Amino acid sequence: MADKKLYFITDSSEYERDEFLRRVEEALKAGVSLIQLREKNKTTREYIEIATAVHDLTKNYNVPLIVDDRVDVMLAVDAEGVHLGAEDMPLDMARKLIGTNKILGATTKTVKAARDAYENGADYLGVGAIYPTTTKVKTIITSTDTLSKICKNVPIPVFAIGGLNPANLDVLNGINIEGVCVVSAIMKAESPYNATLEMQRAISKLN
Repeated sequence: MADKKLYFITDSSEYERDEFLRRVEEALKAGVSLIQLREKNKTTREYIEIATAVHDLTKNYNVPLIVDDRVDVMLAVDAEGVHLGAEDMPLDMARKLIGTNKILGATTKTVKAARDAYENGADYLGVGAIYPTTTKVKTIITSTDTLSKICKNVPIPVFAIGGLNPANLDVLNGINIEGVCVVSAIMKAESPYNATLEMQRAISKLN
């Protein structure tokens, strides 16, 4: 099986701009496969400003930048893709706006939602939360059984997300995921660079 990918989702809420960008670049240096910029509390102008700065970094490392929630911000900074949840713009509408050459990701928690997302144009799925997470107020746990069923029911890549770190990845063994999404395991680490490497080593042991 091909090496599984490490998908890094950012959280700038605890950091000043320069420290946030430094941490993002440390993860890039260590080799994350994808970066999703997630900003829940910024104005549109602020979101565009930080997305532009992060995109400048990701382009230097040839890593796709996925903007969370906001199709307008993604288009404004010409990011490589956008990731949408159940309460965001409908996927089929987003696909019409972004075109066929951009990446469209979707969050799903059930097999039906996963199939609907695929049929409406999603290129990949984020499925979870596998464990409780500190990055969202409301966490709905998704069982690994459901994760496995989703992987078997859609022909697009599926990433596991939610409270995952090097110590608890073993629950994903035997599930045909594309990779693992992490926020806190890298974002809040003393060394984002070392944390990324540690996460990659743990992911590489999955079967």
